[in-house]
Amino acid sequence: MPDDGEAITLRFLGGIGEASREAWNACAGEDTPFVGHDFLRALEASGSASAETGWSPRHLALDGPDGALLGVVPLYLKSHSYGEYVFDWAWADAYERAGGRYYPKMQACVPFTPVTGPRLLIRPDADPGAVAATLAAGLIEAARQAKVSSLHVTFPTKPECETLSAAGFLIRHGRQYRFENPGYASFDDFLAALSSRKRKMIRKERAKVAESGIAIRALTGDEIEARHWDAFFRFYMTTADRKWGHPYLTREFFHLLGETLADRVALVVAEDRGEPVAGALNLIGADTLYGRNWGCLGDYRFLHFEACYYQAIDFAIRHGLKYVEAGAQGEHKIQRGYLPVETHSAHWIADPQFRDAIAHFLDRERREVKAEMSLLADYGPFRQDGDV
Repeated sequence: MPDDGEAITLRFLGGIGEASREAWNACAGEDTPFVGHDFLRALEASGSASAETGWSPRHLALDGPDGALLGVVPLYLKSHSYGEYVFDWAWADAYERAGGRYYPKMQACVPFTPVTGPRLLIRPDADPGAVAATLAAGLIEAARQAKVSSLHVTFPTKPECETLSAAGFLIRHGRQYRFENPGYASFDDFLAALSSRKRKMIRKERAKVAESGIAIRALTGDEIEARHWDAFFRFYMTTADRKWGHPYLTREFFHLLGETLADRVALVVAEDRGEPVAGALNLIGADTLYGRNWGCLGDYRFLHFEACYYQAIDFAIRHGLKYVEAGAQGEHKIQRGYLPVETHSAHWIADPQFRDAIAHFLDRERREVKAEMSLLADYGPFRQDGDV
């Protein structure tokens, strides 16, 4: 970090294209693909995250005295709360019923991606503590200048939460589900670690899928062809129509993802007599496989569990990955080896009275999340003393 006498500059980027790929990625690092230039560019260039969809890029950039990027934050001005996965609809409703205006707001995140990872992206040769504190203060100043009701940093790391809390953000706790690989040599090793009842359940579910004649493959890199992306987009649209009615991602997004990040994609494709019928999209990090989207054209018993959970575990074990992140929702994941883990978000609220109300709510919610996670952990599928 430069001395006090040296000039640093905070500025907004109107899109990821205003930063060079090299400079942005020097700050983002390689551990997760989601904050990298290619992934964010795919979202913006495809029209998935744009002003037209209510995601106006306002990325915060910190330049050093030489004009080089010291740090960046993926930041958006938003006119709604879709695609975030840390739900604040009730906050918006309460504030507007009290006579306030909740939207627009600002969101520091990866759009449509509920994955924990860095949000204060810092060049490795910079002073991490000083740059992180400057970015956190810069976010608040940006929100004040924009005169928004609030600014939300979703799915940051725990150390980032500490920095944001010190800057004046309120911290919210949530939960997701994660598989941890302690060093299994095979999927059978994983099964051997389960209680007899859960082991039999998983074997039965996998056998039913195999007996149906469905062939399943996990494709990556050059194995993924345009026809696979076409098929997956059909699955995605069908599931979006059936579940929530508003698909976030465009076909062009998947094209760009395959063009620039194919080596970091694990695309599980299920075929029925040679015809693709279902798929699950995963992205590969340094030590983690991230399950992202699933889609299916029909009703195939246990296929969702196989494509999304068991294939992901098998892939992680074969490639020596330590974790599989399966996202939020669905206590059924626990019985299949995915245990609850804590997630975080940070929230700056402009109105002091509204901030106090949110702070009281978060205190209560935090206790409830902690109690719920403790209860859910007791229902894990792994063997206890005396189990076989």
